[in-house]
Amino acid sequence: MAKRGNGEGSIFKRANGRWYSALTYRDDFGEVKRREVSGRTQAEVRAKLRELRERVEAGAPVKDASITMAAWLEDWTTKALPASDRKQATIDLYATIARSHLVPKLGSLPLDRLRPSNVEALVLAKRRAGLSASSVRTIYAVLRAALDVAVRDGLIQRNPAALVKRPAVERKDAGYLSAQQAEALLEAVRGDRLEALYRVMLATGLRRGEALALHWRDVDLDAAVVRVRWTLSRTSAGLELGEPKTEKSRRTVPLPVPAVETLRAHRKRQAAEQLAAGSLWQASGLVFTSEIGTPLEPRNVLRRFEALAERAGLRGVHLHTLRHSAASFLLAAGTHTKVVQEHLGHSSYAITADIYSHVAPAQQREAADKLGQAIHW
Repeated sequence: MAKRGNGEGSIFKRANGRWYSALTYRDDFGEVKRREVSGRTQAEVRAKLRELRERVEAGAPVKDASITMAAWLEDWTTKALPASDRKQATIDLYATIARSHLVPKLGSLPLDRLRPSNVEALVLAKRRAGLSASSVRTIYAVLRAALDVAVRDGLIQRNPAALVKRPAVERKDAGYLSAQQAEALLEAVRGDRLEALYRVMLATGLRRGEALALHWRDVDLDAAVVRVRWTLSRTSAGLELGEPKTEKSRRTVPLPVPAVETLRAHRKRQAAEQLAAGSLWQASGLVFTSEIGTPLEPRNVLRRFEALAERAGLRGVHLHTLRHSAASFLLAAGTHTKVVQEHLGHSSYAITADIYSHVAPAQQREAADKLGQAIHW
């Protein structure tokens, strides 16, 4: 019989038929810790003890790989996830998905017993539950991210989610407005307190969070440009100003003449609101604010806009539709896709080309017509 190492307890069998033992050790702070391991055989338990002892001696993180997925996901969402460089809104989303989708389906499984088949079953169950393809893919991505950390910490040797093909998402052409619909929408928002916001978003293709985070110091009406430096989002900590998600998102966007005129008029209206608010006014420096100068709640802005769009007879039109429409108008006018990519702040040319592929046929027809006119056939 093999000799027990320092700190190892005896290996014994419980009534449930499984074998157990434990290792007692001191952590980096000198505190005495005790970690229990279990297995179907004595040999399995002995191997786990040996691995655990080696990790302790090497100063590696020591966690029990047999903990449940629920316990691991709780550990991940409260420690590794918040410590990552993800934006707070993303951290909140991932934590919500872990609680709402991963724990109910996988929570009772031991971390080290999760298999690719369990991941496939999760994906299938979510599809059958009627979730969209993009939602299913996001759930998969969250699980894979959590398991990546488990691999990093040495709890499991490989990520079972990485062995499962990422759920496919059917590509759909981005929803956009025709020129006639855009004119109808502009008429519907005329006179609304946030009219300037909607007009600027349509003229620039800014994301909702980017537009709501615009500061006057980043607006140069004489040069007719706005500089995108911040984004506003609702997180568990409240409304939060953060940096754009990618370096490409930090950009300078030119303003067409109508947008410059809109912003000049809006600045005068905001000054009048500040005067009316008196001591209640909060000097945030934001371009688009509440009646007392505070940031606008993104969800309220969305609901307000959708109600106005419905009034114009435009169902299914969202704030993001303004961004897609701006890009479509630029491409239809012959603007090079690379320029549109930089205008929108996409991280790659391929993203822009893929999302707005619906504009390509018209451009191809125009190119063919020009070729036909250029040559005497």
